[in-house]
Amino acid sequence: MTPTIPGFEHLRLPGVDGVELAAAVGGHGSPVVLLHGFPQTHLMWRHVAARLAADHTVICPDLRGYGASDKPAADGPGVYAKRTMAADVVALAAALGHDRFALVGHDRGALVAFRAGLDHPETVTRLGILDVVPTLDMWDVLHGVSAAVAFHLYLMAQPPGLPEAMIAGSADAFFGSFLDAWSTGPDALPPKVRAAYLEASRAAVPSIVADYRASATVDIEHDRADLDAGTRLTMPVTVLQQDWGAQLGYDASAVWRAWAPDLDHRLTEAGHFMAEEAPEEVTAAIRDLLTR
Repeated sequence: MTPTIPGFEHLRLPGVDGVELAAAVGGHGSPVVLLHGFPQTHLMWRHVAARLAADHTVICPDLRGYGASDKPAADGPGVYAKRTMAADVVALAAALGHDRFALVGHDRGALVAFRAGLDHPETVTRLGILDVVPTLDMWDVLHGVSAAVAFHLYLMAQPPGLPEAMIAGSADAFFGSFLDAWSTGPDALPPKVRAAYLEASRAAVPSIVADYRASATVDIEHDRADLDAGTRLTMPVTVLQQDWGAQLGYDASAVWRAWAPDLDHRLTEAGHFMAEEAPEEVTAAIRDLLTR
């Protein structure tokens, strides 16, 4: 049986263009939307969501193309653009009666959250980012052999066909390699949770690849257009990440400050799956953001 977030209601809610998203919703109070990363589902927020639900309405959707959400065919460049996925999140929250909300994303979900903050500043009141840099900057900071840490970005950027076939042919080995390499220990991902992530990812290879392919094409175009136009994040922003700047040779805080003038940039000793490895630290960072 697939693990769930205890005490949360599981709903199907409308996104955009006829897509429906699965979401876990719980708690009462001002709304906070939490977006998951790769290769995960909304379940990654189970510890943090339970803590925040004490005084917030917490909404944890599966992104389009992931988990139990719809997985439309990528028949155009915009289907898995972060702009479209961000619009999904705004529509989902509106369906629950929230026209303004705080938004926190991890990994792929953080890129969706970043785009939502740029496209919908009147809707996103606070923005939390876990362990990424913006798409445009991500490609710029990867150089030489150090870029091997992100080999999957290059694989899934290839034209349709080969990446999907290669990954589908060894899906558990592929997705499991990230669950193992990016975790600091086995306790963060119990066997049932790890199995749930593998099952969900195995069933979503084409849409996951399409999500990543968008980050090598249309998402770059959108980021560059905003950068050139001087569009910036106007809400308070908190970034919590590993010290990727030291590892890859760039100033992570400066990268983020170029996009977010009102920035709280924090480094963590936790691994990539920090919401599961260090939920107290992540919850504290989110609570600090919500009071700024």
